Amino acid sequence: MSKKATEFQRKVMSKTYRGKGIFKPLNTGWIDEHTAAVREWIANVFFYRKDDQILMIDAGYNYDRLEEKMQWLNLNPSMIHEILITHQDTDHVGAVEQDSPGLFQDANLYIGEIENRYLTGEMKRKVFFHLYTLPRVKTGNQKVLLKDREIFKISKIQIESILCPGHTKGHMVYLIDNRYLFTGDALWLGADGGYGFINGLADDIKEQNRSLTQLRKLLVDRGIRPVICTGHTGWTDDFEFAFRHIDQTCNAFKKRQIPVDPTAPWDGYDESDDTEEKARSGRLPAAYQVRTGERKG
Repeated sequence: MSKKATEFQRKVMSKTYRGKGIFKPLNTGWIDEHTAAVREWIANVFFYRKDDQILMIDAGYNYDRLEEKMQWLNLNPSMIHEILITHQDTDHVGAVEQDSPGLFQDANLYIGEIENRYLTGEMKRKVFFHLYTLPRVKTGNQKVLLKDREIFKISKIQIESILCPGHTKGHMVYLIDNRYLFTGDALWLGADGGYGFINGLADDIKEQNRSLTQLRKLLVDRGIRPVICTGHTGWTDDFEFAFRHIDQTCNAFKKRQIPVDPTAPWDGYDESDDTEEKARSGRLPAAYQVRTGERKG
């Protein structure tokens, strides 16, 4: 399923979203000493490194260049024994589906117990305003099922799984060491701040906005201002920017007042600017902000 779905997205979504500034992935590289991104067209796979332990956050597409780009970061698939899955869409689990090359076939998958119901067939994933049902995802990897607000450790890394439904019914975000928040497709960063992710791909738009409101409150109550890494729109350490418009949703299918990112690629599936030289030459900048007219970082 993942290979066919990957090719479908590469061809169809490339035409659908060209010029809209909707997808603004990071190029391959390191954000800081702990966190790195690999670009897979419009999506990012993340890696978190602490001492000798490396976690992978989401497994991306069934993507032919993943191993190559990992090597740009001095990483390789044999280092990956644990993968945190935010949700089960093809651009987040393709590399661990049964028809994938099997780069991570021995890795444990950490996934929310609700989200896992898509994998078992108990629930169906519907997109494009619920008009299209995605085929069931199948994987042979061992799974560790997670509950909302579950705190656990992998080696010396502390992880909290936080249920953030809306994009999918069981979407999780991961707070790592109380310093990094990986949001998958819960959050979309526009040039003027964060919104709920794209409307046509949401299971429940209102629930998505409620979840982000609750997530913000949780972080505020704890006094946490993490580095926030999104699945398709880069990263930011500006907390207020990230949660500025979470009562609204990115609308990709009509004229919008939401400012797009003028630095976003015209076609996110054109990776010509993602190179090994750039990956090795410096840190990845934070998301563009229209109020300053420049990137932070």
